[in-house]
Amino acid sequence: MANTKQVVELKQILLDKKELIIKNIQGSRDSIDCLKNSECKDEYDYAEISSDSFKEGIIANQQVKELEEIEDALKRVDNGTYGTCEMCDESIAIGRLRAKPFAKFCTPCREIYEVEK
Repeated sequence: MANTKQVVELKQILLDKKELIIKNIQGSRDSIDCLKNSECKDEYDYAEISSDSFKEGIIANQQVKELEEIEDALKRVDNGTYGTCEMCDESIAIGRLRAKPFAKFCTPCREIYEVEK
């Protein structure tokens, strides 16, 4: 289980990651807007712009999902449940939290969750 000092460190990692993701999402949206305003000279240009817009959209959607997970982890820090598995109520290993600071499940429960998902 993470001690108070580790939770403070992990919270800062979450806050830093949140700030970076917000910037990335805005950058993706700006890129999509720029691509929408690009002039297509031929079908190749249109295909390339469409493909780039699609990729940027997928990246932005994944980043939004990760941002939601980070915000959820920050709520758990604030209410004192951070580091506790949501499935079995056991402590999540500090190594797992360092690797994925917004983890909701311990490793065994994550495996069960992914099989059932």
